[in-house]
Amino acid sequence: MSNLRLKKRSLSQEDLFNFSELFKLMKPRVMSLVIFTCAVGLLTAPNLVSTKDAILGILLVSLGAGAAGALNMWYESDLDALMTRTCLRPIPTGKVNRNQALIFGVTLSIISVVALDYFTNRISAAILLLTILFYVFVYTIWLKRRTPQTIVIGGAAGAFPPVIGWTIATSSLSIEPLAFFLIIFFWTPSHFWALSLYKSDDYKKANIPMLPLTNGVESTKTNIFVYSLLMLPVVIFPFLINFVGLVFLIPVLLLTLYYNLLCYELYNFKKNKFDPKKAKSIFGYSILYLFLVFVLFLIDKIL
Repeated sequence: MSNLRLKKRSLSQEDLFNFSELFKLMKPRVMSLVIFTCAVGLLTAPNLVSTKDAILGILLVSLGAGAAGALNMWYESDLDALMTRTCLRPIPTGKVNRNQALIFGVTLSIISVVALDYFTNRISAAILLLTILFYVFVYTIWLKRRTPQTIVIGGAAGAFPPVIGWTIATSSLSIEPLAFFLIIFFWTPSHFWALSLYKSDDYKKANIPMLPLTNGVESTKTNIFVYSLLMLPVVIFPFLINFVGLVFLIPVLLLTLYYNLLCYELYNFKKNKFDPKKAKSIFGYSILYLFLVFVLFLIDKIL
């Protein structure tokens, strides 16, 4: 009798979703960036929002981002299994099956969008829905396996959260949140192409057309440097529209110039070759750079 109970218990445990693995499907690192940038968008808006509404709005946006991440892992599970960077994700390891990931992602998408519409406003819910659909259908399904420019176009999905944070507070769109969008959009290519340089073997295994594989190392280095230079007018833009002052502008220019220098050093390396340490430095610094830029938005708002 006791053996039968143990057998039933073990079977029921196998049938239950492993919630820790489902959480991993949501790409927690990406979610943390979404939470942070969305919070900056909300806190720098001219309208005051109650703490409860702010936390709820940011939570729902992060759930929407997590839902998109789960759907991305559902569709790309075959690619993830081939890459050392992603082979330990829940689906390739068999801890979550594809159907569970699909159901989880779709359910979470619906809940996050409907709840954001109910608790905040329709424009925020509409942008969140657009973000999820863009990330899943445009970036993941349509572009990822077809073009190296997927990084450029797909960057739009990651650029929406601070805009949603702004609309949660204001219930409207204006030119100011465009500054957030442009910064993340133009930051994304150099960030991911630096990664693709020293992880090109991984992408080659999965037959993903990343820039180093389709256009070569030299073209990738050039594009990284060019996009880093494009960050200069982009970070000046919020100052030009009187969204921020010198408290933001001066340090952000120094941070950007240092980013330009790192990318130039990578570009100026031997022709058709690259220094893996410099590529890793660019990837690491780019994360710190984006974080500090958004911190400066907050500091400028306070001061």
